[in-house]
Amino acid sequence: MQELYEKDFYFWTQQQAELLSKGLINELDFEHLAEEIDSMGKSEKRELISRLAILLAHLLKWRFQPCNRSNSWKYTIKEQRISVYELLEDSPSLKSEIKQRFDYAYNKARLKAAKDTGLEEESFPEISPFTLEQTLDKDYWTTI
Repeated sequence: MQELYEKDFYFWTQQQAELLSKGLINELDFEHLAEEIDSMGKSEKRELISRLAILLAHLLKWRFQPCNRSNSWKYTIKEQRISVYELLEDSPSLKSEIKQRFDYAYNKARLKAAKDTGLEEESFPEISPFTLEQTLDKDYWTTI
């Protein structure tokens, strides 16, 4: 199993899925299955935080560079909100993660907004000017 896992990961996944569906528990590669399941969960969490950071960065740009507002920014805000909601719908337990990692996502957003706008990082507040609820509110960007 070790060799197959290392040489042809895709084939290994298909083989493991078939073994599971047939109930052939004794033939499963438990060590690597556990690693991959753990990795899948971490990947979902990273995607959620990444999308939240992009959303926050665009809200910052929208607020702090009103003269540069564009449809592109508006649609990115909408798109990222939809994506965050989809992730939370698919994995409701991520709701606790989004609350715990909001400040982390905001720090990433602040750096992204500075990079994208050419403004100094210090141009943006150290603490998010948006609450999690505002960030996810589909109508919030129109009021800032």
